[in-house]
Amino acid sequence: MSWTVGPIAGLDFETTGVDPEVDRIVSGAVVEWDNGPRRVRSWLADPGVEIPPGAARIHGISTERARAEGRPAAEVVAEVIAALVAAVEAGQPLVVMNAPFDLTMLEREAERYGLYSLFSASAPLVLDPRVLDKHCDRYQRGQRRLEDLCARYSVVHGGAHDAGADAVAACAVTLALADEYPWIGKTPLPELHERQVGWAAGQQSGLREHFKASGQAHRAATVREEWPLIPLAGWGR
Repeated sequence: MSWTVGPIAGLDFETTGVDPEVDRIVSGAVVEWDNGPRRVRSWLADPGVEIPPGAARIHGISTERARAEGRPAAEVVAEVIAALVAAVEAGQPLVVMNAPFDLTMLEREAERYGLYSLFSASAPLVLDPRVLDKHCDRYQRGQRRLEDLCARYSVVHGGAHDAGADAVAACAVTLALADEYPWIGKTPLPELHERQVGWAAGQQSGLREHFKASGQAHRAATVREEWPLIPLAGWGR
């Protein structure tokens, strides 16, 4: 039986920036998907640091709002991890768009607050629509942001840079990919996870070479090949 007929879980974060080694989670969502988004759990955190204006413009959450309405970040991180561990223990794959960013962010936050991390508490099988799309349609021109994939696979997006809407959209895109390329749904989850490890490495290696060839050595140096998690102190190093 295809994994596509069973429940899956989706994850997304909005953050203070784009470096998981130093930035913080501002909001997060975990979606339970079973023939549609059955439940969306959302969190707003006080990250304990200033939210840069540029980040606030993207996700709409200011430092003032996070401090007034957000819960302590350690509590939010612990609850997100608990929700994900429960999904993994129930046999559900985790859908995470650009998984190395969100999952590395979560691991660094867990370390920051002295919490058991997702990967120390479980062995998640991850589905990354970005990696899957790049493998299946490698010559497609243009960007591969979540909103781009939604347009490509006719998925209605409830609002970019909202963690709940992004998590729901990522699940829908992943299932749309499995409809477009049926072999994805027929591949057992452990095998599909391992294949993505290799595909992601190849994709990132190609990106690094592109940066080098275009005279962007500084950007090439930041490209990481690990998936779905960047080792400690590895991001941007």
